[in-house]
Amino acid sequence: MGTKRRSNSAEEVEIDLGEEVNGDATVTEPSKKKKKKKLKESDDSPASAAASPSSVKPMERRKKRKALDKERHRAVLDDRESKLKEVVTEKRADEEGGAVVSSSGNSLPEFHISVFGDLASADASVREAAVETLVTELRAVQKAYDRLEEKELVDVGAKLEAEKDDGLKDCAPSVKYAVRRLIRGVSSSRECARQGFSLGLTLLVSTVPTIRVESLLKLSVDLLEVSSSMKGQEVRDSLLGRLFAYGALARSGRLVKEWLSDKSTPYIREFTGLLISLSAKKRYLQEPAVSVLLDLVEKLPSEAVIGHVVGAPGIHEWFAGAAESGNPDALLLALKIRERISGNNAVYGKLLPNPFSASRFFTSEHLSHLSNCFKESTFCQPRVHSVWPVLVKILLPDPVLQDEDAAAFSGSLKKQKKGRKSGASDEDTAKNLQCFIEVVIEGSLMLSSHDRKHLAFDVLLLLFPRMPASFIPLVLSYKIVQGLMDILSTRDSWLYKVAQHFLKELSDWVRYDDVRRVAVIVALQKHSNGKFDMNTQTKTVKNLLAEFQTESGCMLFIQSLTNIFVDDGPASEEPSDQSQTTDDNSEIGSNEDKDSISAVGSMDSLKIWIVESVPGILKNLKLESEAKFRVHIEILKFLAVQGLFTASLGSEVTSFELQEKFRWPKAATSTALCRMCIEQLQLLLASAQKGDGSQTSVNAAEPSDLGSYFVRFLCTLRNIPSVSLFRTLSDDDEKAFKKLQAMETRLSREERSSGLSPDVPKLHALRYLLIQLLLQVLLRPEEFAEAASELVICCKKAFSSPDLLESSGEDEISGGDGAPELLDVLVDTLLSLLPQSSAAMRAAIEQVFKNFCSNVTDDGLRRMLRVIKKDIKPARHRNAESEDEDDEDDEDDDFLGIEEDEEVDEAKTGETAETDDSETVVGDLESGGEIPEDSEESDGGMDDDAMFRMDTYLAQIFKERKNHGGAETAHSQLVLFKLRVLSLLEIFLHENAGKPQVLMVYSNLAQAFVNLHNVEGSDQLGQRIWGILQKKIFKAKEHPKGEAIQLSSLESLLERNLKLASRPFKRKSAGNPSKKPSASWTRHKMITSLAQNSTYWILKIIDGRNFEESELQKVLDIFRGVMVGFFDSKKSQIKSEFLKEIFRRRPWIGQHLLGFILEKCSSAKSDFRRVEALDLILEILRSLVLPNADEHQQERSKKLVKNHLKKLGHLIGEMVKSMPKKQSRRAEVRKFCSRVFQIVSSLNLTKPFLKDLAPEAQAACESQLSELFANFRKIER
Repeated sequence: MGTKRRSNSAEEVEIDLGEEVNGDATVTEPSKKKKKKKLKESDDSPASAAASPSSVKPMERRKKRKALDKERHRAVLDDRESKLKEVVTEKRADEEGGAVVSSSGNSLPEFHISVFGDLASADASVREAAVETLVTELRAVQKAYDRLEEKELVDVGAKLEAEKDDGLKDCAPSVKYAVRRLIRGVSSSRECARQGFSLGLTLLVSTVPTIRVESLLKLSVDLLEVSSSMKGQEVRDSLLGRLFAYGALARSGRLVKEWLSDKSTPYIREFTGLLISLSAKKRYLQEPAVSVLLDLVEKLPSEAVIGHVVGAPGIHEWFAGAAESGNPDALLLALKIRERISGNNAVYGKLLPNPFSASRFFTSEHLSHLSNCFKESTFCQPRVHSVWPVLVKILLPDPVLQDEDAAAFSGSLKKQKKGRKSGASDEDTAKNLQCFIEVVIEGSLMLSSHDRKHLAFDVLLLLFPRMPASFIPLVLSYKIVQGLMDILSTRDSWLYKVAQHFLKELSDWVRYDDVRRVAVIVALQKHSNGKFDMNTQTKTVKNLLAEFQTESGCMLFIQSLTNIFVDDGPASEEPSDQSQTTDDNSEIGSNEDKDSISAVGSMDSLKIWIVESVPGILKNLKLESEAKFRVHIEILKFLAVQGLFTASLGSEVTSFELQEKFRWPKAATSTALCRMCIEQLQLLLASAQKGDGSQTSVNAAEPSDLGSYFVRFLCTLRNIPSVSLFRTLSDDDEKAFKKLQAMETRLSREERSSGLSPDVPKLHALRYLLIQLLLQVLLRPEEFAEAASELVICCKKAFSSPDLLESSGEDEISGGDGAPELLDVLVDTLLSLLPQSSAAMRAAIEQVFKNFCSNVTDDGLRRMLRVIKKDIKPARHRNAESEDEDDEDDEDDDFLGIEEDEEVDEAKTGETAETDDSETVVGDLESGGEIPEDSEESDGGMDDDAMFRMDTYLAQIFKERKNHGGAETAHSQLVLFKLRVLSLLEIFLHENAGKPQVLMVYSNLAQAFVNLHNVEGSDQLGQRIWGILQKKIFKAKEHPKGEAIQLSSLESLLERNLKLASRPFKRKSAGNPSKKPSASWTRHKMITSLAQNSTYWILKIIDGRNFEESELQKVLDIFRGVMVGFFDSKKSQIKSEFLKEIFRRRPWIGQHLLGFILEKCSSAKSDFRRVEALDLILEILRSLVLPNADEHQQERSKKLVKNHLKKLGHLIGEMVKSMPKKQSRRAEVRKFCSRVFQIVSSLNLTKPFLKDLAPEAQAACESQLSELFANFRKIER
């Protein structure tokens, strides 16, 4: 219907233009009817019917009617005066072309109608150019029209328009037409017609004063009237057209000029009333109508606003019913008018308090009264209603600068400091903001529909740019954070993307401001019990923590979290589940600690996050060393004060020595939290030991590193009478605690006085181990007292300065011959600390071992290796597998000559310790001689005390196995213990790569690796051992050297590895097929690979010793035995590629075995073995023919080959006389013969070779090799 209406309008526009231009004032309505009647008669006449064919279409008949109309108009115009002839001619041209309206006869400029088409263009520049052309041409037309004396000659065609009483009497015909067409155009929905036509109307009205305001108001109603026959889009177009027309009038400034010229003008009131009336017709017209009215209010003087806008008809009633009906636009208009006139007025009704003030407006009662207005402002989503920025500006009038923001927030954190009072305006603003959040956001929007929740987050985003950081706790309240978490916890929620956008904007707002970042992190975590990231499945808090890059920001963060930690107020209004946070900031201690933490209440859940997050900011922190050290100190103070100590009198203690006040929660901190603080403190000190927290020139009065500062801080707090440790220590622990503390102080003094001494790294490592052990005593009471005493003794013996030797006699180690070595005691102590140690303490143990491992004795190494070989289940008690696998395991256990000792099954005896401490030993591998099975020396020479120290943790494992009713826990703990010992062994191998002790480590690790496959669930341990063997032993830059390495040990190792490499893979019986044979096959391949790599490595060691040829006879005998098995035994599965690689790496072995291999190959019964052996022989011969060999080497090679020419010829004869049946093998034989002929000829041994070749062999060669042998004989001739 809209299309039909527009077409009618277009026709009407064309008729109006024709009438205006023609100036035909005599054409009346009866004449039109008469014309139509005559036209009908002419069409119906027989002549017409005869003239027109029967197939004439309706369109052709319309064209004919138009032609007749033109003829009639011409007849009428012939009677006009001569002055109108030119106008008539231009009218005909306009009807044919339709582009220009000309009044040149009356000196009126041309007006191009085509500009109206460009007003609807989607291109803004095209629209603006069209408007400029339109206004320029119409102004010129109007000026020319005003100068005409005989306007009636031009107005003749406008009399019909005058009869409509549109008030455009003083306007030129073109201007009249343009005004009417512009008003109709603003109702068009085509492209950007409304924007273009309204802009044109605005400029035209503002620049042509003859267009009266009264006429515009009347035409806007008449031309865009909504009739009862209109529906849907037509009604919408008409209403929007009126709105755009009113907007054009308001922005043109004509209403302001009217008031300036006549202060009693009725048009402003009429205009205001029309807008209010229009806004009541449709909801979507309400806000833009108020926007148009506000444009006018901004231009009008205050007097005009009071007298004409506020006093307009209908506005009082509109304001009166706004609160009840929920009209946010009325509230917006009231606020903007009040701001404009700056006075109190009862016209606003109950929308605004009278007298008005921000404090009276933002009271709970008044905001509750306006709640409907706030709720109904969601109709314009996703755009935020214009009333909200106005409210935010009133609520937060002055944006706070960043420096003032930081000072205000920092002051708000220091609640304990008295005397600071904020200004009254700040308090009023905070009170107003709190009421606004509680009533509007929480009480109205957040409890309503999804649209209103969306609006709530949008309003909060409006608050942030104007809000100081001290107001963040008010805005990010408990209910808002909880609502945010509820939305983000469900990904398919309609509001999920809204909440994501809110968090993104919030993160962007705080990105470059540490004060805001701290406030936001605190608010999010405080109202979520420290679990915001976990509940929302985001990394919001984690990412915010990672953005701290300034010292001031870190200090502010630590200070704020400290205040929350010591504040005993409820963290939230809603109780939380009793589970711990899982934020990714840091790890929580050991597994047993987590069990105790799970029972902690909701308040401790937040404190858990605080304990984790305070040191967590160091993860991505990049500061200068001095600034970072100061941050470390603040973190250390927090963890030490809250984790180690408690105040017996009150919750505040002042240290005059440190000139600092310390606070504790009024309620006692739980033991689980204290343990967490200690664990985080251990990790902090561990990172400081690596160099992250040490600083040598912070202050001359300060200790040189974090460890020294911690001990000094600890001593200072312990000396305060009202401060005590969080737990009471037993006598043994108290004594150990004091010893460790005193020894660290002495070592620190010794370290500072040592300068650049080589002992400084050892002192530093021992100091940090003492500190870690001191904290471990607090973590695990009555477990480390003995180890602490032994470590203190080791420190005294290692650095026997007079200062360190001052101690009581009970700590002295007797110097008799039976006393253990210092390093043995130190290794025993370190091993006893490993099982129950934390990650930080293990790092300290590894650092100590790294600095002392170069002096570790063989006995100390054996104790470590004994742990690796230890197993809870003896081999005979393991789960039964197939018989084939048992046999295979027996061979694995015995491949290095190592046998299992008997152990008592603790599950049956119930003993808490092993009755037999003997363990599998490495017999000839370590000492070069056989050790009997019942030898008392199989324990590695350890005395009873050493054995007891070593078995302490193993006894603990058996005890736990009994208590838990199974071996799973005990076995997993033993595997964990082995992994920790392997770390120490890896350090030893890295630091002592060329020492003979590496051979001992290799033999035991190899045994452990092979035997480990029998234990279920030890894949991780096996991979670790395999990695150490490969990287730290086989591929190390150095190999063991020295006279201490016995050739007999190497020979035994070589023999057993070659035997292992030759062992066949035993498949399971066919009666019990397995769908997964890959596990056994993989195991066999790994063991074979181990044996092969071990062989290469052992031969490398043998070569490095430069033994005499006579000493290597046993090595050659071993290889002869291997070759015998290769040729004669079907059980030998040694690979020819493996032997070939040995001969390539160690040519001397193959050269010594050449004759033996030739003999065995000639007499071998298996064609497969014989053909495989040909490659071995060729590899040996290739090693004799070197391209760059000197004369001596060539002579030696020639002599060696010459000695074996007869055997070589015999082998070739045997091969060609009995050629293999398979074609591939026959090809290998021919290839071998060809290569041998080349080598013999290159050594000039062709003649002796043919001489030694038997006649029947030569005949066979001629038969089988033909041309190849013939060419070889030609060389001889």
